[in-house]
Amino acid sequence: MSGDAPPADLKARIKTSYDAIADVYNEWTKKHSDLRSRYLAQFIEHLPAAAAAATAETGTPAPTRILELGCGAGEPSTRTLAARPNTHVIGNDLSSAQIALARAHAATEWTLGAGSSVEFAEGDMADAAVLDFAPGSLDGVVALYSLFHLPREEQTAMMARTVEWLRPGGLLLATFSGAAAEAVVMEKWLREEDWMFWSGWGREGTLERLGAAGFEVVVEALEEENVDVDFCG
Repeated sequence: MSGDAPPADLKARIKTSYDAIADVYNEWTKKHSDLRSRYLAQFIEHLPAAAAAATAETGTPAPTRILELGCGAGEPSTRTLAARPNTHVIGNDLSSAQIALARAHAATEWTLGAGSSVEFAEGDMADAAVLDFAPGSLDGVVALYSLFHLPREEQTAMMARTVEWLRPGGLLLATFSGAAAEAVVMEKWLREEDWMFWSGWGREGTLERLGAAGFEVVVEALEEENVDVDFCG
């Protein structure tokens, strides 16, 4: 169902839904991560160049710093990033239940790369009180299946904040909606009681805003995932 504007309690309702499905959504994501993993591998291939630029700037090897927006329970993206050597990953998610799972996974199941570390920041990615980094302090930002849960104006604002946080040559890997819509709401999303919201500028509108924010688009594709989603039961 499409609407004219995001509801006033948008973030609270998204959090409630993702909290409720944390365990089952994590298991589903593990089984349907091919597309996510493919683009993450391309992102990682480009990271050495970003890290080399940071080392040249400071004169000493520095850990690769990566922010993941909408990390969920950390599978597979946060775990994959943290398995790299000399990498510091900051995982952010609105859902307290998802963050709790990610912390548990990191403590008991993940093998971190040599010299690597991971931390988690719970809360709204658009809130500067939750996420605030020095200009040029990040090598990469990953935002898979997360930014399109923000109202469109907040997506544009996050593009600008991300550019500021990234070092010259830093990378953004992000998923955006291919369709232009101010507000798309599903009253019954994955289960009867789950509610969800999406928005987007569409392909051309997104590319235009990324360019205006200061990004150079290196890889761009319009993908369709034909995956049946049924979490009821």
